Amino acid sequence: MSFTAEVRDELSRCVPACEYCNLATLAALTRVCGTLGVSGSGRYRLQVATETGAVARTMIGLTHQMLKLETEFTVRKSVLHRVRNYLIVLPDQPDLEKALVLLGILDRSGGLVRGVPHHVVARDCCRLSYIRGSLIAGGFVADPRGDFHLEISVQGEEYARALADLIGQVGVPARVNARRGSFAVYIKSARDIRRLLEMLGAARSVRDIDEARAMKSVKNDVNRRVNAELANQGRSAAGAQRQIEMIERLEREGLRQSLPDALADFCDLRERYPDLSLRDLGQMADPPLSKSALYHRVLRIEKLLDGAEF
Repeated sequence: MSFTAEVRDELSRCVPACEYCNLATLAALTRVCGTLGVSGSGRYRLQVATETGAVARTMIGLTHQMLKLETEFTVRKSVLHRVRNYLIVLPDQPDLEKALVLLGILDRSGGLVRGVPHHVVARDCCRLSYIRGSLIAGGFVADPRGDFHLEISVQGEEYARALADLIGQVGVPARVNARRGSFAVYIKSARDIRRLLEMLGAARSVRDIDEARAMKSVKNDVNRRVNAELANQGRSAAGAQRQIEMIERLEREGLRQSLPDALADFCDLRERYPDLSLRDLGQMADPPLSKSALYHRVLRIEKLLDGAEF
């Protein structure tokens, strides 16, 4: 099961906080996944198609529980993609139009509601239930072991921006982007994704995100340490090679024989251990010398060579 499917399934099993929360969840499911057909005056047919079992289960359960409406349910299996497709149909029936108004699909005059219906999300808990329903219906949550990304695919720019604004009202910033004829309400921050899922009640998914973030932190720390060590080794190797070249130049210019004892000892030590860093080279001296002490001897040799040029 994909991480998205796990999140959807967990969210579909959340217990409502108040008697209106289920209505908000059902309203979001219907708005995101549903297609409304109109034939004649006041004759409607609502169709919800999904490949997600959590959507089908929640849609049918809440429709029967809250709206007391007749539903037709069909399961189809795609031979090509080897996935099931669930089709829930609410055929034309006496109370369907009232239900559509209650869900915020239609307004009282029979017109389509373009944004998020205000009466459905009047309470804080109902806002969360509406967001939960939209995420169950059209959400995608990337596996946290890879890149962090959450998005909800919807139809209509006005509705997408209204949904993003609703998510912003609960304290999580969301953005909108056009996607091949539809719109995506998306969040990319791991912290914001975690916060939203926690507020929506997906505790198990939040733990998975925390574990993935901890693992990424460890891997990033190891990578930083390895990169730093490789860089240090590269600098040490380059420095050691330069010091060997300085010693060879002292030989060519006849300056080595007249070096002070400290500098002569450094040259002998470097020639015996051409690959060691200054820190490790100092441990080979008798008595041991600090990295700083050896570095100052290198600077003295550099100054001596600079003076020899003149």
